[in-house]
Amino acid sequence: MNFYTTREVVKRALGITGADRDTLVDEVIAAASGDVDNLCLRRFIPITATRSYSWSQPGASQKFVLYLDEDLLSVSALTKAGTDITAISSSDFFLEPANLGPPYHRIEIDLASSAFFASKDTPQRAIRVTGSWGFGNATIAAGTIEDSSGISDSDTTMEVADASKIDVGDTLLIESEQLFVSERATKDTGTNVTTDLTADASGTTVAVGDGTKVLKGEVILVGSEKMLVTDVTSNNLTVIRAYDGSVLAAHSQPVDVFAYRSLTVTRAVNGTTAASHADSTAITKYQPPAPIRQLARAEAVAHYTT
Repeated sequence: MNFYTTREVVKRALGITGADRDTLVDEVIAAASGDVDNLCLRRFIPITATRSYSWSQPGASQKFVLYLDEDLLSVSALTKAGTDITAISSSDFFLEPANLGPPYHRIEIDLASSAFFASKDTPQRAIRVTGSWGFGNATIAAGTIEDSSGISDSDTTMEVADASKIDVGDTLLIESEQLFVSERATKDTGTNVTTDLTADASGTTVAVGDGTKVLKGEVILVGSEKMLVTDVTSNNLTVIRAYDGSVLAAHSQPVDVFAYRSLTVTRAVNGTTAASHADSTAITKYQPPAPIRQLARAEAVAHYTT
């Protein structure tokens, strides 16, 4: 489910316009992101999960140390499991290495405490660690929800305030829930074109009734023509006409201006829990390290061209 690059990034790299090959592009991104995971033997967007470990661990000489088989970012529960479950308090263990993590690679009991690791019925799956697993969890701001009623825990579409900040393939974080963006559609921005436009690519200034309704970097739809907004000055948009393979056309004012602010999303991904989110709630999106994004893009291009 996690993509390390996005649809538009790969389409630009391949010089693809239009929507005809979007499904294929998404498929190669999924394959490329899986290749990156397998190559690096780690994940770059975190999951929430419980992992089980035998106790004691084969070959381990220090009986207060639990060695982990995956990058760990944080712990929400640490338990000794068996016929009953005993929690180990967060005040009684350390995540290590303290000076380098996260991610962490082992859990150590605080020797000043009375806590200890132990098996119960059998050594198998005796210790359970619930937490956030991954190499990193860096996010960047991606605007806000823009929906008068917010979204419920079952909605699979979501309207946002700024279409320039989110692309198909992004994994979003809203409060504690992760959502995966699988498609985009248009939403009326609430403003109109106020002067006639000719079918001329040099006609890059588009006057609108309210320039605050459109944001730099957004792709807008006027009639059937897409335009990329490169600047907004007062009520004048500077645009690239006939964007993304759309057809240059004349437009008679007034005509509605749409932006791609309606997202189709998969809810509660990566072990998180679906929840309701109010209008104007902040959205962030996960940002894997730049070399990982670049590798995923290159792998996707290679998959597409071979």
